[in-house]
This record gives sequence, C-alpha cells and structure tokens, in this order.
Amino acid sequence: MFTPKGFAELDVAVRDGRFVESGSGEVVDCRGLWLLPGAIDAHVHSRDPGFPEKEDWTSLTAAAAAGGVTTVLDMPNTVPAVDSAALLEAKAERAAGRALVDFGLWGLVRSSSTPEMLEGLVSAGAVGLKAYLGYAYRRSQQAVTYTAALDDTDLEAPPGYGTIALLAPTLARSRALVAVHAEDPELLRLCARPLRAYDDVLAARPALAEAIAIAAVGVIAAAGHLRLHLVHISSREGLAAADAARIAGADLSIETCPQYLWTTEADFDRVGNALRMNPPVRTAADQEALRRAVAARDIDIIATDHAPHTDEEKFGVELDRAHPGSPGVQTLLLSALQLTRVMGARDRLIRAVTSNVAERFGFAGRKGVIAPGADADLVLVDPGSQTVVAPESMHSRQKHGVLEGMTFDFAIRAVYSRGELVFSDGELVGTPGLGRWIRPSAGAGTLSGPENSPSAGARAPR
Repeated sequence: MFTPKGFAELDVAVRDGRFVESGSGEVVDCRGLWLLPGAIDAHVHSRDPGFPEKEDWTSLTAAAAAGGVTTVLDMPNTVPAVDSAALLEAKAERAAGRALVDFGLWGLVRSSSTPEMLEGLVSAGAVGLKAYLGYAYRRSQQAVTYTAALDDTDLEAPPGYGTIALLAPTLARSRALVAVHAEDPELLRLCARPLRAYDDVLAARPALAEAIAIAAVGVIAAAGHLRLHLVHISSREGLAAADAARIAGADLSIETCPQYLWTTEADFDRVGNALRMNPPVRTAADQEALRRAVAARDIDIIATDHAPHTDEEKFGVELDRAHPGSPGVQTLLLSALQLTRVMGARDRLIRAVTSNVAERFGFAGRKGVIAPGADADLVLVDPGSQTVVAPESMHSRQKHGVLEGMTFDFAIRAVYSRGELVFSDGELVGTPGLGRWIRPSAGAGTLSGPENSPSAGARAPR
C-alpha cells in the first residue's frame, strides 16, 4: 500500500466512504497488488456544457474511473465559459447528476473580469482561476475562442500580463491559485504561418513563447504575492524560466503532461494529427529535460490536459485545420507508473498524480492519500500484468490519443470512489451521479510531505 511515507505492507479499512483505523465486514484480498490513492487529474476539459459531440461529464468520468482517476478538475472554457459564481454553480449542478467520480471546477479570468467576479468564483468554490493568454472571448456565445484576432466587434480582447498585474491584489487577497496558458501572444502572432508539416507547428509555437510568458507572469507572481500554477509545460526553456521565477520568490507549481514525457516530434509519423496540441510536443531533448525535472521534483504535478474532439475535427482534415488537443485522462495513472520503468523515482511519480495535486489545490487530507479521515479513493494495480492502449478500451468519446498502441507493464484491477466500486476487472460498475463537487479548503495550497522540503532536494516554492 502506498502511504504518505511510501510503500508498506498494511491493511486498509473503509467506513462511510472514508479510510478509518480499523473496521469489519467484507474483506477484499489484495495480495500481489499495489494499493494506491485515487489519482487526481488537475487539467481536463469536459466539453460539457457546450460540445456534447466531443465529450460530456459521463464519458469523461467513465474514462477517468477506468484509468484510476477518482477526481478531475475541469477547465472553465465550456459554453458558457465559467466567469462568475452563478455559472460555476450551474456547471456543478449539471455535472453532479452525470459524473461517476468527484470533480472540481476552474473559473475563468477575462480581460474584463472585476475583483468582485473573481472573489465570487473563489468564494463559490473554484479550485483556481485560469487566464488564457492570447485567447479572446466571444460575447454572443459566452465562449473562449482560439483566435487572438480582434477585427470582430463581438470579440473581447484576451487577458494579458497587464490584466493579471492589475488584478494581483485581488488574486493575492483571495489566495486563489492562478493558472496561465503560458505562450506569449505577440510572439505567436509574429510566428504564425500555414501548418503544412510538423516542423511548421514547432516554428509557429516556439519554446521561446512559453519561456517569455512564464518569465512575465513569474515576475508578477513574485511581486504581487500570487499563488501561480504553470500548466502543460513543454520545453527546456519553459523550465528554466520557471526556475528563475522560483529563485525570485514566486510561489509556483509546475505541471507537465504525459504527452510531453512520452512523445516527441518524431511521433507525428506514427499518430499524425493526434500530436497537434497547444503547446506542441517538442524534441527529444525537451522530453529528457522534463523527465529529469519530474525525477528531481522541479515539476510538481503531472496532469493530462484531456481535450477530446470529434474524429472529423481531429483526423478528417489537414494538419492546419486539425483542432488542438488529445484525450488522456484514462491513461494518466498508468503512464506515470510506466515512467518508473525508465527513470525510477516511483514514489515521486505517484505523488505527482495524487498527494501533490491534493496539497496544491486545497484537498490535503481529503484526497490523494490513504490515511484515516481521507476519502476512500483507492486503486488496485497489478504490477505483474500489462495493459495495451487500444481504442476499443477507451471510454472518452475520442478514442484515438497520442499514446495509442503503447504497452504499460501494469494493469488496473479495481477502482473505488469514496468506498464505492466504480471499475472492476475491465468493466465500469459505477453509475452517473456518484461523483460529488469538491471545493478547496480555505487557506490551503502549500506542498508538503517527506520529499517536498528543501532538505530533501525538492524545489519547493521559496
């Protein structure tokens, strides 16, 4: 069993949906299996409401349950985009009747967001506030749009560095976790070109754009005392900028994704348009730097940026028109475990998808840990069996992802969400409506634990 101190041979008891010191009743023999806390995916796109043809809460959380992910944190760029407390609560109500596992919700930072709007989101229970640099807001649809062009009067300008700086006092006072899509909009505008080959993708969205954005928001975070979360970091340059921000005093956490840890530009020949995403999958040198950063605990969290599209949007068009994003929530845990085969750091990799996420997002003691009082989110993993990533076993509406065809040296045997069996021996047994809306604890969000102190060589926020 994986405990806060590492693996140990222990029994675990569950009562009323929580772990307890001891218990009685049904006994499950788990000899030969690993007992892990349910994984937490800090970065998913449910597409619900707004895009049911791509995904909905039931298909998303079915994929999560099948992959040992018992909590998902959903991004705010659904339709309507979640920029107010009322919309956050409406989305939570919609998800509550459809989700198989627990969920948290992000709120949106617009260029027109007021302090009252952001404080309302935090008070209502948003897990964090997300600013999409370079992404405009279409007023008539209440939607984030993937173009930064402002030749349309219906478009509101994207939030920029100035937006974050001016809102910094409110964000700092609220203790909100602030996430930023870190690609510099001006450099992306200058680098824009037709995408005829994958080299064009890399040239259009260079690693320098990521580094510039991280450097800028890092300065704002350090000066304004913000809690910053850097999502889907993809490059050596981005890591260097994040390290500089930490040295300057920024309280920040770093997230990367399995696609950046497992694939490189060379995989475009294998998976085609599945590899198109923002920011892009880059070089083998970038992959190696990201792996080293995970092993060293410079990267705190692994999340998927699960972003499904229809096959027509993704594969039925040329590269230039393929929608960016790929599914991934179902393979989060197994892909993290598989990394232990090539880079060691087993305990750190497990924490990167469990307790580190819970601690940073305000769920410490409730999620991501097997300990008395925590929610009984539990995954039984067989370390002696294999799992092949195949479309027919995927529960997301988009079946084809960048890890398709990969073989993991682990298999998920059972998944429990708050003590309820939701997945068993390859079959979903949970029902929609089981999942609950979870909110951060007030004043929480600092990484801790046996490996997260400077004396242990970790890169804890300074």
